[in-house]
Amino acid sequence: MSLAVWALVGLVLFFTGHMIFQQFRLRTVQRELSEQQIQAEVFKRLALFDPLTGLYNRRFAEERLRAEIGRAERKGLSMVVVLLDLNDFKKINDKHGHPAGDEVLKEFAKCLTSSTRGSDLAVRWGGDEFMLLLLDCEIDQLSVVLSRLVGLTVNVSGKELEVSFSVGWKAYEPGDGYEGLIEAADRNLYVHKAASKVSKERLTAPVGD
Repeated sequence: MSLAVWALVGLVLFFTGHMIFQQFRLRTVQRELSEQQIQAEVFKRLALFDPLTGLYNRRFAEERLRAEIGRAERKGLSMVVVLLDLNDFKKINDKHGHPAGDEVLKEFAKCLTSSTRGSDLAVRWGGDEFMLLLLDCEIDQLSVVLSRLVGLTVNVSGKELEVSFSVGWKAYEPGDGYEGLIEAADRNLYVHKAASKVSKERLTAPVGD
């Protein structure tokens, strides 16, 4: 009888220990899975988003633009590709330092996000250049979006710094491909930037007698 009792006690202790061990293993596995999910989210974010501004990065935008071109071609939808380049950004870095330049980029990115719809795509294209993909948008609606970006100021070392930009765009037309859309928008951006530079030089030039 005593042997049977001790055997039962031993069996209970064994199963209790086994359950504790299994719970420990389960918690370990859950923790490992949670860490893996966090790592996967980090890698996903690095693959899709620009770490400084939080906007989508160029790699993702290129894939998305190609997909939207195919959708527009199949369904006859409209869209506009817009490239924006900050004016005198190098001067900001040189005069106020790179942290100030980073702050300007982040604030402009916030302005882009708040000025567009959730269905649109705001992208840090590279450096101080940004891209907007405006879906189901006609070209005459573009001025409304751009007007929301004008007049942005950023506080740099206690001074309000006005942030201006040059812009180029291309509305999708049947038959347009990825390269054609980007190249056309980039050409228009270059023309606008050159014109803005000439206009600024005229305004700052000394007046002759």
